[in-house]
Amino acid sequence: KRSFSNIMDINKAHLLMLISRGIVTREDGQKIMDALDEINVKGASNLDLDPKLEELYFNIEAALIKIVGVEVGGQLHTGRSRNDLYATLSRLNSRDSHLRICEQLLTVREDIIKIAETSLYTIMSGHTHMQPAEPITLAHYLSAILSALERDFQRFIHSFNQINLSPLGSGAMASTSFKIDRLETSRLLGFNSVVDNSIDGVASRDYILESLSAMNILMNNLSRFSHDLYIWATDEFGIVEVGDSVAASSSIMPQKKNPITLEHIKAKAGHVMGALVSATSCLKNTSYGHSRDATESLKYLWDAFSEVESSLHLLSATIKTLKFNEEKMFIRTLENFSTVTELANTIVREANISFREAHQIVGHLVSEMIEKRIPVSKINSEDINKISKFVINREIILSKEGIQKALDPIQNVESKNTSGGPAPKEVKKQIEKLKAAIKNDKEWLNEQQSKIHHKKQQLSKVKV
Repeated sequence: KRSFSNIMDINKAHLLMLISRGIVTREDGQKIMDALDEINVKGASNLDLDPKLEELYFNIEAALIKIVGVEVGGQLHTGRSRNDLYATLSRLNSRDSHLRICEQLLTVREDIIKIAETSLYTIMSGHTHMQPAEPITLAHYLSAILSALERDFQRFIHSFNQINLSPLGSGAMASTSFKIDRLETSRLLGFNSVVDNSIDGVASRDYILESLSAMNILMNNLSRFSHDLYIWATDEFGIVEVGDSVAASSSIMPQKKNPITLEHIKAKAGHVMGALVSATSCLKNTSYGHSRDATESLKYLWDAFSEVESSLHLLSATIKTLKFNEEKMFIRTLENFSTVTELANTIVREANISFREAHQIVGHLVSEMIEKRIPVSKINSEDINKISKFVINREIILSKEGIQKALDPIQNVESKNTSGGPAPKEVKKQIEKLKAAIKNDKEWLNEQQSKIHHKKQQLSKVKV
């Protein structure tokens, strides 16, 4: 399923090159091409697979020889080896999977940015160490996630470019004495160029590790995002709810609504991490040439591609259903003391003391208010002055307006208007840059897809 179409393209490209170089006559080439078209039209499901022939290539060759005979069909393998053929095939298969993931990743980024654009003023508590830290907005949080996913896309572009080089013509490892044209087959198959060294052509598998590394980092980012949503969906947080279509109930507890898609994504991140470790283990003690244990690392690449594609599909489906409890998010920020960092900043500005002193004053103040169960909204200048005399042996007087501005989550967020901060106008700038990056990445993807599609169309309609 994965390889049939691409191996047939390799056969056609190699044949066209052999004909153009005069290695195979045009008459014999036409017979081989017609037979390849016949096999292609019937498809992989109608290929008579014989386990004694080891694998896909020899079964296709057997089908070819059955149609045109060994004298003609046997010429197709001139100037190549299974080693460079399969090295080429694995790169084509990897290339296809890479582009599917890039397409899905763009979809997820667009799903997230739609929420971000409508939540510039949705106040929530940011967290460090899983504890309330400072007020932010939902858009500010999502902008951070989108920034990570943008870097992920750039890693996929880089790994794609490492993959998109043709090993065809490397032979078993020492190229061939036939006067082949490697650039022609590279062009016909939509590669950017060729792998320069014939040993490297059949031996190089570091692109597998690079792809797995890019996928591992992406899945790590998806898992962290999913974990936040997962925690926020608990009764204890209760600030987000996933739709029924991506949730499951209990077989015994009818009240349960479990956000299981997020659990699957987190688990799949572990599988991809394992694939990276397994592939690295397969490769680390192999000689720099062709060997089956090096090729075995591909198993983990295909597994990882499958897990990443599934995860992106699950995440996109989940994001489209999210409902945020904006009122609860705002009330939490009012009540959980996450605004008091700005109170310390206000003390520095109005009382002209060091931040470390202001930090100590506010720390003691919060401790006392929690102990006495006094809400943060009740903080006043007298309380601050009393604590200040105790902590730094100095009176400080703050304006009522300064205290209110610091403790009001909306004004608190608005005041954080430095570059990268949560103030809506700053987050809007971030989102515009992220949208521009998505546009550029989409153009890159369309360019690659169009190029490959055009080459495949050319091969499907080629005349000898």
